[in-house]
Amino acid sequence: MTAKDLTRQILVIAAFCFMIVAAMVGTGLFGGTSVQDLQGGALDADSSYLAPARPAFMIWTAIYVGLLAYTVWQALPRQRASERQRVLGWLIAGTMVLNGLWLVVAQFGSLALTVLAIIVLLAMLGVTFHRTVVEPADGWADRLLVDGVTGLHLGWVTLATVANVTAWLTTIGSPDWEAAADLWGVVVLVAVAVIGLGIEAASGWRIAPALALAWGLTWLAVARLTGEPSSTAIGITAIVVAVVILGAAVVGTALRMSAEVRNAGQ
Repeated sequence: MTAKDLTRQILVIAAFCFMIVAAMVGTGLFGGTSVQDLQGGALDADSSYLAPARPAFMIWTAIYVGLLAYTVWQALPRQRASERQRVLGWLIAGTMVLNGLWLVVAQFGSLALTVLAIIVLLAMLGVTFHRTVVEPADGWADRLLVDGVTGLHLGWVTLATVANVTAWLTTIGSPDWEAAADLWGVVVLVAVAVIGLGIEAASGWRIAPALALAWGLTWLAVARLTGEPSSTAIGITAIVVAVVILGAAVVGTALRMSAEVRNAGQ
């Protein structure tokens, strides 16, 4: 146990606090503009063809509660000298800081900067989630609060990055682009399917990223099938991709657990 271990624990707490304050600013609780009204409404559900309906963003509650639980758990004395936390604590703190920075940039910066911020956040989450695979969890709490919460965060930000980039392109693009919106929307969602399946396969078919992606895709489908801008093609494709991603994760998890049981019995 070293001073660096204690510093790491304190930094994680500070990162969480920063993220929550930024979230409060982003939702308008401190007098700022709420996220859906920022950037001229470019980040709202009706701003582009790949924006999920507003209820999709309730997933942030689950992610924030999970990160709060992780922050408290990692601060326990027995986690101070954890080798896994020595690797992952700094990374998770980084994802929380970047999460908060996106909200700050959305509130005070430009839409183009939000794209840069969310891409950096996505990259950090990808690195962090990869390390959870490389560094095996030690017990159910570790698996849930580190692997599970990071996976949920990664899955949601993957889809949020698509929506953010699309919102930016919509504001700078020509109105003529809308004629090809269905085609490009379907192409992008197929790419999301490939990325989602890639994340699952690389992580041993962990289900958390798939849950977040399927949740977001379902609400994207609701937005396109019942709201504006309307697109039946994109809505149906989003449902199909959600089913494929979640179904693959469930089947993969079942096969992995079955193999583990067989190996344990040998």
